Amino acid sequence: MPGIDECLLEAMRLPGARGAALIDWTSGLALGTVGESPGGDQETAAVEAAEIARLAAEQHAFAPDGDLEAGVTADADPPVEDLIVSNRDSYHVLRFVGSSFDGSVFLHLWLARAEGNLALARIRLGEMAERLVLA
Repeated sequence: MPGIDECLLEAMRLPGARGAALIDWTSGLALGTVGESPGGDQETAAVEAAEIARLAAEQHAFAPDGDLEAGVTADADPPVEDLIVSNRDSYHVLRFVGSSFDGSVFLHLWLARAEGNLALARIRLGEMAERLVLA
């Protein structure tokens, strides 16, 4: 099972990968980064990505129907698996990591749009999130 550094290096092997980070969405703290950072500042990029992740994760409108009916509490995994933000030249994929840690971290992958494969990146980030060991 890979740790943070191994997981981020694996993400950078995806076609079009420009940068990757593991971020705590409650604090905006980057637990690990590799490659370039949007805007050139890794700390600022982590805080901004965390704000988007937090907004999506805390909204009940995005929860699966069964979670709302069962009364799933805030201690459960976020209702969102991943977010995709696109602009003219890149994709940002934010993949939430399950509760093996504390349910408040996500992987942020920055892909060049011309070289990146969004579907492949989404699948691989999901696999990485399942295998990630945070210890």
